[in-house]
Amino acid sequence: MVVGVALPVARYVAKWVPQVDRAALHAGARASQIITRGGLAAGEPVFTRDGSITVDFAGGVVALMSYVPGAPLQSLPRDQPLLGKTLARAHTIAGTEKRRGPLFPFLVDPATPGSTMEPWVRLALASVQAEYRSLPPLTWGLLHGDPAPEAFRLDPETGRVGLIDWAAATRGPLLYDVASTVMYLGGDTAARSFLGVYAAAGPLPTDEMGAHLSAMRRYRGAVQAAYFAGRLARHDLTGIADEEENWKGLHDARDMLKELGMPALRRRDGAGS
Repeated sequence: MVVGVALPVARYVAKWVPQVDRAALHAGARASQIITRGGLAAGEPVFTRDGSITVDFAGGVVALMSYVPGAPLQSLPRDQPLLGKTLARAHTIAGTEKRRGPLFPFLVDPATPGSTMEPWVRLALASVQAEYRSLPPLTWGLLHGDPAPEAFRLDPETGRVGLIDWAAATRGPLLYDVASTVMYLGGDTAARSFLGVYAAAGPLPTDEMGAHLSAMRRYRGAVQAAYFAGRLARHDLTGIADEEENWKGLHDARDMLKELGMPALRRRDGAGS
């Protein structure tokens, strides 16, 4: 079946995913719509004539998104203030609340597929689960889910920065997005400029960032470990040349968790390496 869309003259991006990821694509499209209508370019979806976001295509589903012009930002110090300011702005658009609740429970679960790839993985997932549940209510809002520098696009003609790739969007503790960006920037010290700008412009209380960023960084590291362990268990080579890249991702997550002082890994001294 062909479903038509009415398009003005402009540039668009077509995003295809397998049927299993339909819900995530819809959630990301809705999030990008909210963010765009809040004044920040995010690649909002183009709806079909019958009001749908996606169309079945080639064994999966495809969505058409508005193109966000510009070049990706980098982890360089010169780009960090833009990263901090843009993420802070995104976090203020959809409102915030103080609460507790699960965050990606299907990933951070000691029984998740791939958790037996190496002995430390299950221990790490159980450890971050317990630590996360012990945290007080945190500031929740609309998460990007994976705000790596390349998701931020700087338009050289206007100086405006957009934020794309909302496929992992969900509501959750905003500190998770901060921890994700810190991970991509190389840690607290390397990300000092980003953290300073975000703290000044964002909705998170200073005491929340100071008290709980390390815990959320461990949680983010566990999500990373679960992601690559799952890819290894499924023999998933999407986007990579061979399985060694999945093993490297898993071991990078382990090393990050060790550096962050995860007790489960200290006790085993890196078992499974």
